[in-house]
Amino acid sequence: MENDNTVRGDMPVEDFKKFGYQFIDWISDYLANMKDYPVLAQINPGDVKNKLPKSPPVNNESMQDILKDVNNIIMPGMTHWNHPGFMAYFNSSASGPGILAELLSGAFNINGMNWKSCPSATELEEVVVDWLRQMLKLPENFWGIIYDGGSASTMHAIAAAREFKQELEIRTKGMSGRSEVPRLRLYKSEHGHSSIDKGAITLGLGIECIKIIECDEEFKMIPSKLEEAIIKDIKEGWLPFCTVATVGTTSTTSIDPVEEISEICRRHNLWLHIDASHAGSAAIVPEYNYILNGCEKADSFVVNPHKWMFMPIDISTFFTPHKEIVKRTFSLVHEYLKTEQDNEVTNFMDYGIQLGRRFRSLKLWFVIRYFGTEGIINILREHLRLGKLFAQWIDNDPAFERLAPVPLSTVCFRAIPNFETDINKFNENLLNEINKTGIIFLSHTKLNGRFTIRLVVSHIKSNEELVINAFKVIKDKYNQLNSGGNE
Repeated sequence: MENDNTVRGDMPVEDFKKFGYQFIDWISDYLANMKDYPVLAQINPGDVKNKLPKSPPVNNESMQDILKDVNNIIMPGMTHWNHPGFMAYFNSSASGPGILAELLSGAFNINGMNWKSCPSATELEEVVVDWLRQMLKLPENFWGIIYDGGSASTMHAIAAAREFKQELEIRTKGMSGRSEVPRLRLYKSEHGHSSIDKGAITLGLGIECIKIIECDEEFKMIPSKLEEAIIKDIKEGWLPFCTVATVGTTSTTSIDPVEEISEICRRHNLWLHIDASHAGSAAIVPEYNYILNGCEKADSFVVNPHKWMFMPIDISTFFTPHKEIVKRTFSLVHEYLKTEQDNEVTNFMDYGIQLGRRFRSLKLWFVIRYFGTEGIINILREHLRLGKLFAQWIDNDPAFERLAPVPLSTVCFRAIPNFETDINKFNENLLNEINKTGIIFLSHTKLNGRFTIRLVVSHIKSNEELVINAFKVIKDKYNQLNSGGNE
């Protein structure tokens, strides 16, 4: 029936089966031969758009033509996050079982808004999120829910923190035009994630509500500076309501002193949210569970399994001991959503802004079952070892300088040229040359004004050979730039 422009229905099952096999073969070859592709797209802006028609097709097109265009148009513009040489940002490598779970989720195509709309989706989410809680050794009273990403989880946390100040009646009366409502204050460190700011903007709090707290030489929030800021703000008429501490900051994976921060929040009745989006997964490894010390006193906590538990984007798990406050913040049930089971089940639509909810818990279920907790621990433990090993190579080579501690597997460093030049510009050029190779992809940050190159070991296929090769690429490009400067 392909190319028959009288087609009115869905793809016939026999065609779906045929192309399904073809696509699984394509994906299998793609995963097996990933290293043959440049990890970073080597194209210019507009190269993909200019190969695509400006208007949608009038008649149906064949799956063969669609797949051909995937190969010829889409693939050249792909940055391959599943590439083992992807060592930028916080990698989100998808494992085989995670990919298969995503396929099954698409086939089911459910909306898990309430229990009745798909009982399996609701009850599986309840169970596997609690599995993850146990793996992280979070307290039993921590209830969990899945959102799409860490930004959404943090925004929900800030909204719940605002509702925690129930006397303000913000849910019913809002914030605008009410002179009796003091300006609210939210605290984060100078290395806190940008999603905190976006959450404040979205919730109508404004950028000015955020107070940035200084960090120490290891890029951790300084608790005494937090308390000083809270006391000063109270005197000046602000109402402090929330602190966001980070376990694994985006630039350096520094771990804020949560124990001390939690005590300050308790003294001043502030909601404490913990952003452990990337680093939280490392706490599954027994000898690294200490990174969550103090998190048991938090009011909310987020970890993203798509960052370091080998699941396709997106899946973020949010935990809180204050389930009812989250429900009070978001629950709004119209008649058409009411069911006879409402009093005995969890309806996840009551705990967030989304009514439409994908079957994300399948990914968590598939991956945990396929690898087992021990399998996941072994992979993470090796990543942590390799991160420390790479840091040792940086420390032992006079061509480089490490710029931050390495609590996990992210290494921040810069190169030191042996000729007079702008060091920041030299490192920016070095990073660009590294990424042009297509062998590895690294990202950067700035620490104390210094251009900093970041290497992250978190890919499911990361091994010592790959890390050795990454160091070789970095050193080769350094030597080329260094010799060029001396000519």
